[in-house]
Amino acid sequence: MMHLFQIRYKNTQGTFMRILMAASRRGLSMSYVQAMPSGDAFEARLLLDVTEKQSAQLYRDWHATVDVLEVSSMLALEEGWAAGTGSPQDVASPHMPPASVGAIPYNRTAMA
Repeated sequence: MMHLFQIRYKNTQGTFMRILMAASRRGLSMSYVQAMPSGDAFEARLLLDVTEKQSAQLYRDWHATVDVLEVSSMLALEEGWAAGTGSPQDVASPHMPPASVGAIPYNRTAMA
């Protein structure tokens, strides 16, 4: 199931990469990633298709990561999340773009 994970962390060297590595190490596709300032810290949002076991493993990894302050998640039903019906802080945040936005048609010609 798709989950939107929100991780608050101190913006120290390597913290954001350690957060991303926890997901990529498991071979999870990151459908959406966003990092932004959040008060005196930073917040990363990751949209991942995970099982219950993988979700528990990610929580454990992120809580053990140095400078991670808080980890939370919610079930990300695409229509609900994109409409901003999640938590109140999600309403003012940018929404996930449709899959077709930014898609570049495949071109086999070489460019010089």
